Amino acid sequence: MNYIKEFLCSLFSLLGWLAHFMWSSKFSYLYYVLKCKFHTQLYSHEFKSFGKGAFIVSPQELKNPNRITVGTNSRIGRYALVRCYDLPNEKGKSSIDIGNGVNIGDYCTISCCSHIHIGNGVLTGRMVMITDNSHGHTDSKDELDIIPIKRPLVSKGDVIIDDNVWIGEKVSIMPNVHIGKGAIIAANAVVTKDIPAYSVAAGCPARVIKTIK
Repeated sequence: MNYIKEFLCSLFSLLGWLAHFMWSSKFSYLYYVLKCKFHTQLYSHEFKSFGKGAFIVSPQELKNPNRITVGTNSRIGRYALVRCYDLPNEKGKSSIDIGNGVNIGDYCTISCCSHIHIGNGVLTGRMVMITDNSHGHTDSKDELDIIPIKRPLVSKGDVIIDDNVWIGEKVSIMPNVHIGKGAIIAANAVVTKDIPAYSVAAGCPARVIKTIK
């Protein structure tokens, strides 16, 4: 009887290990693929245009996606916030362009009141914020006496990110910034000024620490 119990315990342990292995390696990947396809089918028709081979994974929020274009073979990661707002008296003018082969990491925020351009081949880490706007003017004391959420949205200028830029995890890219082709932005950097092409920028505020020749 004890032999039977030991055999059954060993058998169920083996089956449990196999089930865990199959779920973690194969079934979980299959679940991810199906989820991508489901959300892509659910949301892609809402965009201004959505390229072939592009997909979106369980977004946290899409605001006015009819003003957003996504190129071919691009990916918008999990729990992304992609929003187009209106500036006062400029309804419907904001737009976001995401190029071909772009990979937007999980938990990223793209907030637009004017225009944000993300070029081909751009890669971002997780929790990256790209914004062209803020709540009110920071040089006006009258506005600072208003609670922030009720201040009018303002934009100091568009955000332009050229092709093949690599943006590290937790980077913040602020309004009126142009990041040149092939630039690398180190993790946790806060970009407040233009970054030249083929350079490495780091810090808060970000500054160029290396130029690649």
